[in-house]
Amino acid sequence: MGYLGGFLVSLRQMGKRQRVTKQYVKDEGGKATKPVRLHGRHVLNRYEDGMEKCIGCELCAGVCPARCIYVRGADNPPEDPVSPGERYGFVYEINYLRCIHCDLCVEACPTEAITETKLFEFSFTNRSDAIYTKDELLVGDDGRPQMLPWEDWSDLEDVVAHTSAWVRATAPSGSAAYEGRVGWSGELGFGVRPPEDGQTADPEGAEAVRESIPAADRHEGDDGEHADGGWH
Repeated sequence: MGYLGGFLVSLRQMGKRQRVTKQYVKDEGGKATKPVRLHGRHVLNRYEDGMEKCIGCELCAGVCPARCIYVRGADNPPEDPVSPGERYGFVYEINYLRCIHCDLCVEACPTEAITETKLFEFSFTNRSDAIYTKDELLVGDDGRPQMLPWEDWSDLEDVVAHTSAWVRATAPSGSAAYEGRVGWSGELGFGVRPPEDGQTADPEGAEAVRESIPAADRHEGDDGEHADGGWH
């Protein structure tokens, strides 16, 4: 009878009101609210002028523990450049049969080109559909993710504002000196996205945290940007 003891926990819950678990029925009550930093399907972002952020450096592919990213860079054509740098991502593929959504690619990217949306509801009927190409990953002219036939974007309006949330985390190494500081470029269709709340949920509280930090440790210049003129 000992092995039946494992069922006692389940039996005790029968008939009780479920306070957390919801039935997954989209037409009856909608979807559960997704965490802001949820790791979902990736997108390749573009600057506000429409140019691509990816510079084909291949750092994302190098850091990927699952080896699911394949990138090849190419020189920008002088007459019609694709990205602001010398090179751009000519080939970009992600194999979602391998991807573990660890977000290391997002952290490695120097230009915030690759970030993650909140979409995790997608399934495939063949293996080739699981390999997303650059044409499928690159955001559209409105800055929104491309919606493929096998993806469920029924809550797009609720989650699209939270794309790139991991990039907009509080600070490097969790330093409160960076809380509320914008250290990222604008995105097509959305401009410069606001920082997350961080340790303090109100701007006055965030400013109070910064003021309590010695000036030498604030990493900012007279104009409010980082003292070295760059973003971290």
